[in-house]
Amino acid sequence: MPDASMPQQDRLQETVFAACRDKADLPLSKMIVLGVLAGVYIGLGGIFATVALAGADAIPFGMAQVVAGLVFSLGLALVLIAGAELFTGNTLMIGPVVARQIPAFKAIRALSIVYIANFLGAVLLASIAALSGLNEAGDGAIGRAAMELAETKTAKGFIATAASGVLANLLVCLAVWLAYAGQTVTQKILGLLLPVAAFVAAGFEHSIANMYLLSYAFMTQFFTQEASKVISLCDIAANLVPSTIGNVIGGALLAIAYYTAYDKHQVQSSA
Repeated sequence: MPDASMPQQDRLQETVFAACRDKADLPLSKMIVLGVLAGVYIGLGGIFATVALAGADAIPFGMAQVVAGLVFSLGLALVLIAGAELFTGNTLMIGPVVARQIPAFKAIRALSIVYIANFLGAVLLASIAALSGLNEAGDGAIGRAAMELAETKTAKGFIATAASGVLANLLVCLAVWLAYAGQTVTQKILGLLLPVAAFVAAGFEHSIANMYLLSYAFMTQFFTQEASKVISLCDIAANLVPSTIGNVIGGALLAIAYYTAYDKHQVQSSA
């Protein structure tokens, strides 16, 4: 019978750091395949959120965003439970790097490979979704929702996007942290649900989610006459660069904070 008691925070930290070490040691082929899957899974969450936002003008702004956030959590649930490698969650590797449990070059290699694989998976899903005619559903409501979301994201400046990225990955890494505390599938889903819903509802910038959302909007704009502006490849890059920087900072801050707060020697001895 699963233990329903509260986890000990120092033990939870050890569990998360051990998982990070395992991720850094994955074979290249497995890292790529699981990275592509994570890009697809987060994109599936993006599809669900876009459907929730389509035609949501009649719903108060806050409620519509919360609903979109709740359904978007599908993406992280698939990553953590079905199994995949997600760049943003994997930035927690920075904690074990500071703890000297993972060589810095190994963490950088793993994060870089997974980031590229996530991008490939997100673009692959966006391409399939665009070819499927998803944008036409609801008399074009989904296509319009995708374009409006992309326009909002690409309208932010560099600093605002980076700061938003910090907050996004702080919440995503907290979702991962809480999911590791769960002993059952239900506990893990409940653990990740609210942090993911919070970052989506607030409109924070998650680089991997944006890989799908902006790529899909870029492809969809050619089929959506109502689009008020063109989303260019430069717009996508201008969002992904600062959001990625912010995501790395957000994940690093959380991992280093917990490493600093608890017994450093105990964490190091578990390596």
